[in-house]
Amino acid sequence: MRVSPTSPDLVEQGFTVFIISWKNPDQWDRDLSMDDYRRSGVMAALAAINTIVPEKAVHGVGYCIGGTLLMIAAAAMARKRDPRLASLTLLAAQADFSEPGELGLFIDESQVNFLDDIMWETGYLDGRRMAGAFQLLRSHDLIWSKSVRQYLQGQRSTMTDLMAWNADATRLPYRMHSEYLQRLYLDNEFADGVFEVDDDAVHLSDVKVPFFVVGTEKDHVAPWPSVYKINRMARSPVSFLLTSGGHNAGIVSPPDHPRRRYRVHTHQPEELMLPPDDFLDQTPVHEGSWWPEWLTWLRARSGNKAKPPAMGAPSRGHAPLYDAPGRYAHQK
Repeated sequence: MRVSPTSPDLVEQGFTVFIISWKNPDQWDRDLSMDDYRRSGVMAALAAINTIVPEKAVHGVGYCIGGTLLMIAAAAMARKRDPRLASLTLLAAQADFSEPGELGLFIDESQVNFLDDIMWETGYLDGRRMAGAFQLLRSHDLIWSKSVRQYLQGQRSTMTDLMAWNADATRLPYRMHSEYLQRLYLDNEFADGVFEVDDDAVHLSDVKVPFFVVGTEKDHVAPWPSVYKINRMARSPVSFLLTSGGHNAGIVSPPDHPRRRYRVHTHQPEELMLPPDDFLDQTPVHEGSWWPEWLTWLRARSGNKAKPPAMGAPSRGHAPLYDAPGRYAHQK
């Protein structure tokens, strides 16, 4: 296959890519905690990668709650002087939850107690409840205009890849979701430096690798000014990129997508942080997708192209189990 030198595809550009396929929890997973997700998710995946590709540092990438979990894992690794991360890329992911935007309307002590009662019965938070809350935040775009088009005007929307992916809601286990809301949204433990991992308080300032952080202009889940606060917490360079679009469409933004734009600024730890309004005023706008910008950033922090490893490592206990996308993608 002929590869374009400007293709945004990481595999085509010579990167070896590993993706975590998360299990959709059910009632039997009710007691899984945030730390279970860190240990059995992030750390177990990293151990498998280190087995398949030995002695290679990893460019970690996390999206939304996965990005928050990755930051916590990276901070815990830094406290233990674990060198297996080369950089962190965070997509619409918050570290400081003091100003979560409109989503904060749904998260207070009474709402958390209400959700706890619901989850106690089922063992998990149903993805439809989460999706409903997100739709209410953008009710004009996601509820009313859709209803007007479909039911009053009789115009049926053609399903796209992004719409199908967005409709594939996932669940969260009782204990993990309760901890996530209480410890991060309500108590803001991670930003305040009191979030404990293995009985040791961790903070983002412990992490010494560079960050590439993406926020989106119309994000109703992780508002970009909230995501932008990472510049105040980190003690290593942060390349913050703000792109047009929302929480999903702004991230899934291939180069042929029309009407996309972005601006990017790298903040050094010894510099004063630009306030959000100054960032908007002083940072030039670039037309097009942000993907090639990230590819350039990754390439500058990676080694030369190497022959990709074989699929899995059967001799080391990591034989392939299923064809892509794996069994978890077919769970209901």
